Amino acid sequence: MSSEHNQFEEGTRQRLLEAAGEVFAEHGFRAATIREICGRAEVNIAAVNYYFRDKEGLYEEVLQYAHRRALETYPAEPPGGEDVSHEERLRVFIRSFLDRILGPGRPAWHGKLMAREIVEPTAALDALVEQSIRPLQTVLLGIIRGLVGPGVSEWMLRLCSISVVGQCMHWCLARPVLRRLHPQLEYSTKDIEMVAEHVTQFSLAALHNLPREEQRSCTA
Repeated sequence: MSSEHNQFEEGTRQRLLEAAGEVFAEHGFRAATIREICGRAEVNIAAVNYYFRDKEGLYEEVLQYAHRRALETYPAEPPGGEDVSHEERLRVFIRSFLDRILGPGRPAWHGKLMAREIVEPTAALDALVEQSIRPLQTVLLGIIRGLVGPGVSEWMLRLCSISVVGQCMHWCLARPVLRRLHPQLEYSTKDIEMVAEHVTQFSLAALHNLPREEQRSCTA
């Protein structure tokens, strides 16, 4: 098979992923149609079956593609990895998370698609969690474990990780409400930087001051 043919096929597949991402983000999985996706991608309808098996296969690949591209643009770990302080690793993790779901520097449909999948989950969520989200949770748990030290149960670590992620997700899922409550909030790069620092400082204060009695109850 010639390199020109391979490039053509890869280009077609890429156009399908981008077009499908836009349509799925706008309409959701159930309301999106293969006809509209292929129309935007300017490909034959049969291309979906050829590259992705069916609509479900296309949607699952789009979710993985969006998450992968977002992480390539906004890595969840700083250069140097575990040689960096736990505080800085948490700061980078939170900023990366917020950039991936709110940042203007990636296709607009990435964050919207992820938010829609969380609110209206499909069967594709299982694969997304296992292949993409769980590894990020492992990274965050390692950061929190380093911050709080020994003597805290695994369940408490997980509760803390949920609280960190929950703060970030609120800025995405409650965005329509927050913009009405705070019209000055534009979700610009500067705003995201401010939010990331606030969430980081808020989380660090909580993690460094877990109540002693709570720590005892967790290890009992």
